[in-house]
Amino acid sequence: MVKGVSRRVIVVDSPDPQVFEQAIFILSSDGAGVSQQQLVDQAVRVAKSYARTHGVPMRSFHMTPPLWMAAGSAVIGAVWAMVALL
Repeated sequence: MVKGVSRRVIVVDSPDPQVFEQAIFILSSDGAGVSQQQLVDQAVRVAKSYARTHGVPMRSFHMTPPLWMAAGSAVIGAVWAMVALL
């Protein structure tokens, strides 16, 4: 239910869309003597920090399909070599 109260908000697009799409900051009514640019800068800093700490963890090693194919070929070749020696 909306009662006609207006709020000031800052909407920040996500630096990492896998974590969140947008961050919405609802500003207090007093303003506390802070400039609009400082508020926006702080909101962007908070959103980036959250995305960095809560994002998808980076894998140290990622096997691409050609690497999987090469590894599978090596395993099959080793099995054939062992069978041939028996």
